[in-house]
Amino acid sequence: MSISGTVASLLLGLLTIVHLPYLVEKPGPTFDLFDGEDGDTRLSLAGEVDSYDPSGELRLTTVSVQGGTISDLSIGGLIRAWLDPDAKVEPEIRVPYAGGSTAGADWATSQEMATVVALAHEGIDSPMMATITDIDAGSNAVGLLRVGDVILAINGTEIETYYDLEVAFDPLEPGDPVTVEVDRGGREVAVAFETIADGQGEPIMGIWFVPSFAFPLLVTVDINDVGGPSGGAMFALGIINLLTPEDELRGESVAGTGTIDLEGNVGSIGGIDLKMKGASWAGAEWFLAPESNCPSVVGNIPDGLTVVSVSTIDEAYDAIVAIGDGNADTLPSCG
Repeated sequence: MSISGTVASLLLGLLTIVHLPYLVEKPGPTFDLFDGEDGDTRLSLAGEVDSYDPSGELRLTTVSVQGGTISDLSIGGLIRAWLDPDAKVEPEIRVPYAGGSTAGADWATSQEMATVVALAHEGIDSPMMATITDIDAGSNAVGLLRVGDVILAINGTEIETYYDLEVAFDPLEPGDPVTVEVDRGGREVAVAFETIADGQGEPIMGIWFVPSFAFPLLVTVDINDVGGPSGGAMFALGIINLLTPEDELRGESVAGTGTIDLEGNVGSIGGIDLKMKGASWAGAEWFLAPESNCPSVVGNIPDGLTVVSVSTIDEAYDAIVAIGDGNADTLPSCG
């Protein structure tokens, strides 16, 4: 018995220091974008634009993660998580790092894209410079365009904002010719080639570029220790609220989640069941969920929380206006 006890103690001691290949996920804190510490707003605008003080709450939701490379996870913590109805235990999946984006970079990028989308919603341009970073081997631009070229115009349409790309490509079909004017080290160069299909019947040039924006305002987000792209849609909604004199929320508490792209599409995220639970704990009565997340929403909605399904920033904005007006009965849900 003495030997067995000693062996058991050694095994338990070993389990407290060895890496456990699991992640524990729980509802994380929510952050009202309009109410931070010491009376300051977590989301603020500066520059030559008018900004307004909205009422109500617009809450960004998070998932708290323990384990893996994020923080130590003990065997006791793992056992407690297995017994906790508000926690989820997932196997840790390790992906070799290949120079891709990090949670911090995704967090910053989501704010940048949200700013572009929010300003476009209000009819404000975000001047853009598009620098080519890669050219696909199957592109007809191989040998004509170069990495480092800055796109100036496509078929005569000056590319001054991201949305100018849509204007230039709207009339095109795969195989149509394009003339691209670029700045190549201070020298303007024009090249012509044919577009290719993207696999879904849409024309593309087969190039990759990095956009850099010159915003007419400075957006500041005062939220620490949070990463990833899932706050993009709420950032965009928050910026629109600050830019508009209308009081869209009218005192209502709305939480939500979802990525945002430069076309204003709201994309799916992970852990939405936990985010809804965190929103409910924070007192939110409404939750904006990406339409693509609806299968994970059904059956997991906390009592007292009404979920609205959205797929674009326009739908999300119309939703909070309807909620503030008390006309939310017809808003789409996840079934």
